[in-house]
Amino acid sequence: MIYYVNAMVGRGGNGSKETPFKRIGDAAKLAQPGDEVLVAPGVYREYVDPQFAGTEDARITYRSTEPLGAVITGAEEVKTWKPYEGDVWVCRVDNAIFGDYNPYTTYVYGDWYFAGRSKHTGAVYLNSKMLYEADSVAGCVNPEVSPYSWEPEASVYRWYAEQDGNETVIYANFRGKNPNEENVEINVRRECFMPSKTGVGYITVSGFAIEKAATTWAPPAAYQDGMIGPHWSKGWIIEDCEISNSKCAGISLGKYLDPDNDHYFTYKHVKSPTQMERDAVCRGQYHGWLKEKVGSHIVRRCNIHNCEQGGIIGRMGAVFSVIEDNHIHHINNMMELGGAEIAGIKLHAAIDVTFRRNHIHHCTMGIWCDWEAQGTRITQNLLHDNQRPEFARQLKGGMMSQDIFVEVGHGPTLIDNNVLLSDVTLRFATEGVALVHNLICGSFTCVGGGTAPRYTPYHMPHRTEVMGFMTILHGDDRFYNNIFVQKWPAEPFVALRDSSEGSDEENREVGTHVFDDYITYDEWIAMFDMDSETPDMMKLAPAHDHTLPVWVKGNAYFAGAKAYRKETDKFVDTEHEIKVDVVMKDGKPVLETNLYDFLGEYRTSMVDSDILGCAFEPEERFENPDGTAIVFDRDYFDDHRGIGVLPGPFATAGGAQKALW
Repeated sequence: MIYYVNAMVGRGGNGSKETPFKRIGDAAKLAQPGDEVLVAPGVYREYVDPQFAGTEDARITYRSTEPLGAVITGAEEVKTWKPYEGDVWVCRVDNAIFGDYNPYTTYVYGDWYFAGRSKHTGAVYLNSKMLYEADSVAGCVNPEVSPYSWEPEASVYRWYAEQDGNETVIYANFRGKNPNEENVEINVRRECFMPSKTGVGYITVSGFAIEKAATTWAPPAAYQDGMIGPHWSKGWIIEDCEISNSKCAGISLGKYLDPDNDHYFTYKHVKSPTQMERDAVCRGQYHGWLKEKVGSHIVRRCNIHNCEQGGIIGRMGAVFSVIEDNHIHHINNMMELGGAEIAGIKLHAAIDVTFRRNHIHHCTMGIWCDWEAQGTRITQNLLHDNQRPEFARQLKGGMMSQDIFVEVGHGPTLIDNNVLLSDVTLRFATEGVALVHNLICGSFTCVGGGTAPRYTPYHMPHRTEVMGFMTILHGDDRFYNNIFVQKWPAEPFVALRDSSEGSDEENREVGTHVFDDYITYDEWIAMFDMDSETPDMMKLAPAHDHTLPVWVKGNAYFAGAKAYRKETDKFVDTEHEIKVDVVMKDGKPVLETNLYDFLGEYRTSMVDSDILGCAFEPEERFENPDGTAIVFDRDYFDDHRGIGVLPGPFATAGGAQKALW
């Protein structure tokens, strides 16, 4: 059956083509497996709560009839502003409009949030641009420029809210603009399109603009909301949408609500948040965390931007998903929120998740795979400018920027055929990672550190069932056929700690030399009693006190990038000035580089799953989610590599001249 929705009709009808519904939510109460909801262009100021699940063979589809023509927003327009003082105006909003969730009394706060209890989930938007929150009316009248914002000149547009009886009073500095003549909106609803109950699976959401919701902070052991998401179900497709201006997360692919585990540290202050993450994994079995019930979502061809926690987030609920062909940019650029859950994409337990052909830039962090990045593949992506601008290189709170962060996982985590151009490529607080055929212009940081000891789970291959727990030994990493370029200054980066005492230095020298203290596989295996018919178990202890081995072969190093001291098959060029930049041509990102002029005749060997082998703890191969082998004979563009294998992401030097996305 087809239901029709049109916000522009004079009166809502019965959902037929002749008399369509006026609200999407009316169709969402009725749509059954196989049904389609066609939504005409218009602004839909509502929360859509689908009541019924589709099936694998009969999905429920919600489709904007005109691409991005139907706008689902969590905001309401305000035209009742009155002058207050200077450029500041004031309005009063009856709290009844918020129901049982007032964004102007609800703080952005919770486990792993480090910026204090000061910002609210509410927001004010001037012409679809979020204003900064002040700490007082005076802070609105005389706003100061934020030294942390990526756009400091915008940080003087401020708002402040207070309660007066049954009203929320909002003050805002519009810098000389009359808000009653502009498009000014305020956050009202917490979400835009998300089931209120779990298990509402097999839904497609296609072609909508989804924007401006008062989403909450989403740490890994808590319920995670976003403006849109499947809420712990299976088989959603979110495609061809523009998702923007969430106070916290744009899309949420996790997690179930467990009141006994939700924000545990924040409210009880006893068990550590890390312990509650372990609890969340184990509690997952009681919430149906199985391949047959949860995950296997697709997020594709979406434009996700200007969200202040994350573009896509999720804990456990994203397993077996594909995130592809998305443009994710300008995430957390206001820098009002601070904590350990901020990135273009931030997933915990990205088991068998594939990230491919995404363009991610101007984010506080690009892709962050935290815990259980097992069977995870990051391939054919373009990441650049995922670092703060030069004026903010000394950061408060020790918060770092990088293209990719893989944290306290056991692998196998595969990163191949990517173009990675930010000043940090990969934060390496983990083990069991393989980097194959990448162009790498940034450093590796946190090698051998940043893991406490933290015991984290590993799983049965291609399943969610827990196989064991182990701390991070470090190593078990592979580096094959990459190109490394020292594009950025090599001087260490200085970051201030969370406390007022001291600072930390981070490596900015590019290359595999940061693993110089790690041993080869032959050296590592020799420590074990492998040849005896009655092996001596006591020999395990000293061997397991050592870091795991690394494999390094077939890499090229330019402009001062440094090779692992035991790498024998490599190419090093220290003589030439190398250029690597992304420029826009005809609206598309194109790589400008001369490095192929100096690579000469150097060629390397084909790599496959057998060469990469198995990650140590889960004993799982670097392979496809279906268990088949990977042969790296396709490049960034899916072009064939052939016999003469070039290092880096392109099969030929000419490939570097194509549009990258």
